[in-house]
Amino acid sequence: MAAIAAAAASIVVAAAGTAAAHAEVSASDDRALAREVTLTFESEAESSSAGFTKIQIVLPEGIDPAAVRLAKAPEGWKITPGTDGYTVAGPKLAAGVNAEHSITVAQLPQAKSLAFKTVETYSDGEVSRWIEVPKDGEAEPQNPAPVLKLKAAAADASSLAPGPSPTPSVTASSTAPSPSTSTAPSAQAEENDSDEGSGAGVWIAVAAVVVAAAVGAAWLIRRRRS
Repeated sequence: MAAIAAAAASIVVAAAGTAAAHAEVSASDDRALAREVTLTFESEAESSSAGFTKIQIVLPEGIDPAAVRLAKAPEGWKITPGTDGYTVAGPKLAAGVNAEHSITVAQLPQAKSLAFKTVETYSDGEVSRWIEVPKDGEAEPQNPAPVLKLKAAAADASSLAPGPSPTPSVTASSTAPSPSTSTAPSAQAEENDSDEGSGAGVWIAVAAVVVAAAVGAAWLIRRRRS
């Protein structure tokens, strides 16, 4: 009975330790519609033998993955945007070391709270998923996603106007000179210039020969007369 009790106690302690590990999020400005906000994510280490190598974050609606900038991360880690979020990854961290990184977003959406589903990968291939979104009035789920509760927006806050979509092809065609107006000579033009130059050279040479022949003929005539 003593052995069973000890085993049960160790299981409870281990389970409590696992449940205590969470993924958390905080903000430099936690008001709705706040601009240029730095979000900091911390993933608590669960493994005593492996370290973090990758953190994947699913962004809530209203935050564009392509507009996210990495502000801080473990040394050597890089950010890669995806279709619904981003990934930060790099050299493995030491076992037991929490993974912390920060991103900067242009503006927070108009909402009461934002959930950031998080998937953590360790160097031994172990994966922890903090993707369960708690609902109002219900107990916290076993693997809750990090949730940022937002305060009311400032009185003068407004949504950023979306910028114009880039159209490289239109820009290129509108600024690049057309072939007919280009200042650079074309190969055909150069060939025509060369032909014209060579034609003029031939006529000059012919004229020189004619003049020389005429002079020679006049000299011969005068010599015979004399």
